[in-house]
Amino acid sequence: MKPKAWIAWSSGKDSAWALHRVRLSCDYEVVGALTTITENFARVSMHGVRREILDAQLKAAKLPLIPVLIPFPCPNEIYEARMGEAVKAAREQGVTKIIFGDLFLEDIRAYREEKLRGTGIEPVFPLWKIPTDKLAREMIAGGIKARVVCLDPKKVPRVLAGKVFDESLLAALPAGVDPCAENGEFHTCVIGGPMFERDLNVKPGEVTERDGFVFADLTLA
Repeated sequence: MKPKAWIAWSSGKDSAWALHRVRLSCDYEVVGALTTITENFARVSMHGVRREILDAQLKAAKLPLIPVLIPFPCPNEIYEARMGEAVKAAREQGVTKIIFGDLFLEDIRAYREEKLRGTGIEPVFPLWKIPTDKLAREMIAGGIKARVVCLDPKKVPRVLAGKVFDESLLAALPAGVDPCAENGEFHTCVIGGPMFERDLNVKPGEVTERDGFVFADLTLA
């Protein structure tokens, strides 16, 4: 029996590619997708992706959603308490691994390892320390389809909001911006790829700026 795992699903390219790689490796049985949702807006936290698109993603990935609902704004103690409840539920369901799409930020990895220590859940990092220029192109060549749904305008031009994650986008990134945006320069929403049984049919909507970030809305067509 393969160990049961949840994927920490952000709706973006890194978590989607981590799922793809884990499925190719056959090391774990991925049985659910853990996603933080801002309950005030019914959107994926940070990315701003609508719940309807999240649901369509996971239907295409054949995974049930394990939602972690948090308020906005969300004090850290509330976030950690609700994540702790999810981890407890994972153990009760026989899950022993949570898969993360983290790439190279040591402090983030250390935080995840600390919070899971002693819970019976092991964090797994299938994309860890892969050079991000190589990884970005591996994703694109591998058939991932994604759009930029959130960006930091202090680091990335506003005109890239809503753009497809492809070679043209990589070429348009300013010097110093990580190709996979591991430093939070932008976030994506995956709408197709080898981790899905079908592509999502979406249409771009309004581009807005709030709380210092630019968001490109997507809706199901």
